[in-house]
Amino acid sequence: MLNERIKELRIAMNISQVKLGEELGVSKQCVSNWENDNIQPSIDMLVKIAQFFHVSCDYLLGLSFDRVIDVSNLSDEQIAHINALVNDLSNK
Repeated sequence: MLNERIKELRIAMNISQVKLGEELGVSKQCVSNWENDNIQPSIDMLVKIAQFFHVSCDYLLGLSFDRVIDVSNLSDEQIAHINALVNDLSNK
């Protein structure tokens, strides 16, 4: 599950394995190995991956299907717009 989530999130952000590796301080080969389920990231790296993608470690590990967006720096009006957008997209 972890390998699939990393790949799905990376592709959704339209970034390469090279770019993800650069952002996390690891090689492209390391990212490739995670995505191919050859090796598992360390716990510290799992946290870095979760922070980079703005998801929980539980989500990455397949323990939760909830995805959250940090809106703590947004105004109430901006949050309302995001909620409306999410609702519109959910109804399609």
